[in-house]
Amino acid sequence: MDEAAVLALFDREMREGAPPDGPGSEVERVGAVVRHVGPAHGWNGVVWSALEAAGADAAIAEQIAHFTGIGREFEWKLYGHDLPVDLGQRLVAAGFTPEPVETLMVGEVAGLALGTEPPEGVRIVRVTDRAGVDLMADAQAKAFGTDASRFHRYLLDRLTAAPDSVVAVVALAGDEPVSAARMELVPGTSFAGLWGGGTVRHWRGRGVYRALVAHRARAAADLGYRYLQVDASGQSRPILERLGFTPLTTTTPYVHPSR
Repeated sequence: MDEAAVLALFDREMREGAPPDGPGSEVERVGAVVRHVGPAHGWNGVVWSALEAAGADAAIAEQIAHFTGIGREFEWKLYGHDLPVDLGQRLVAAGFTPEPVETLMVGEVAGLALGTEPPEGVRIVRVTDRAGVDLMADAQAKAFGTDASRFHRYLLDRLTAAPDSVVAVVALAGDEPVSAARMELVPGTSFAGLWGGGTVRHWRGRGVYRALVAHRARAAADLGYRYLQVDASGQSRPILERLGFTPLTTTTPYVHPSR
């Protein structure tokens, strides 16, 4: 893989050219900033910027004014190669709070290890309706220790309005949801994105996460996508590397409150 070329392609297709991610969402291009504006239960934030040092603080202030003006908490998704080099410091000074650093990892679908199956007693089920979303939200709430109500509404909206734009799956041990994840599809691009992979604590280390990655990768191959993209935590990065993913850069969410 030509890492620099793939990163440039990712920036062009998935950030600068980002589409709305679901119903009720819009992508707005304001100067050197691309922002995603969605409903309160969706994702709101800056996906791409090409700022110069002289105008960076003014651009940051403009985004804060926009999102707080509509009452939205939002995220400035900062990548390790974004400029100016002190953009993260400027965001903190403007009132943003950085969340844990993740690694942007990309795998060429044709070169990934796709043979991984779930452990004995676990089956992977495609989610297409409210009952499945209920199971996914239950698994994610237990895996991440967070309230999954916003995720529940977002995914149900997306499956209702644009079911072909997402592949959502849940891993069941009997009737118990033990892991869940989704793959977001952007027609006309080279990338499908893997999101939300989380496994409840007592099922970790048994290969469920790997099986969910492989399951979605096979779906991406069938749909003709060349690359898979993941924002990987420190826990998932070594698993993904063993499956054939390559780290390209870091990504850090900087979050600003709604007021």
